[in-house]
Amino acid sequence: MREFKSVIMKFKRRILIAEDELVLQLMLKHMLQKMGFSNIVAVSKGVEVIDVCTKADFDLILMDIILLDDIDGIEAYRRISEEKQIPVIYITCNEDPGNKERAEKFGYVGYLTKPVTYSHLKRIIESHFKS
Repeated sequence: MREFKSVIMKFKRRILIAEDELVLQLMLKHMLQKMGFSNIVAVSKGVEVIDVCTKADFDLILMDIILLDDIDGIEAYRRISEEKQIPVIYITCNEDPGNKERAEKFGYVGYLTKPVTYSHLKRIIESHFKS
């Protein structure tokens, strides 16, 4: 019964993917679906992240730091966190320590460098939702 309840909870959780590269968006979505999540929204611009987060509630954001417009993922999350507390996992190909320091100011569940593996993403997400 406990396992069934866990599966039901995954269906109810809303996850936002903020990724500027369509192939990576689709890959992340596929990984989440493989984990049992189905309520997934994907965007590619910082302004879109802010917009959808003001209109809907999400349980988690997978956030690329570099997005398609002039609002990067860290700035988008800073603006969102003024209104809502949504956990975020940053995903980046840039290992610039300055970005990680900026991200730490607002907190995060995880900070992954690309390429993202299924097992690593799953471990961070499961650890977050268990707590």
